[in-house]
Amino acid sequence: MILRRVLGECFALFCAVMLGLAAGALWLVPTVLLRHTLPELALLAGWLLALAIRQWVHAGKWNALLLAWIATVVACAYVRILTAAADLSAMMGYGLVDVMRTAGSSMLLDLARVGLTPRDLFWDAAGIVVATIGVLRGARRTR
Repeated sequence: MILRRVLGECFALFCAVMLGLAAGALWLVPTVLLRHTLPELALLAGWLLALAIRQWVHAGKWNALLLAWIATVVACAYVRILTAAADLSAMMGYGLVDVMRTAGSSMLLDLARVGLTPRDLFWDAAGIVVATIGVLRGARRTR
């Protein structure tokens, strides 16, 4: 019984991380099309991730809250990494996958960290707050 619960929680964590990665990849599309960062979309990402996690991943309020936080942070970090890779790809004339393979994860993480501004951190924190509100409001509706 305990093993089943642990495996269920690990699968819920896996699902939350995958949802965060998918949200970050979708977030990259308007960022590339408009050719500048859009940290304000952290609000939308946090809200949608909170709703998805609350409805389909985990029914427990506090576990869903933690999973929504993790998914939002993953989405915010992943879009920064993908944006750094897209910038390198545009500057060097290589494809995005080639740049990601050649640069490696450590260089892309460093470039994403260097490009991080206080404005980005503010919107990321606001996205986490919106995810919190989304999970807690969803908890009232499901009762």
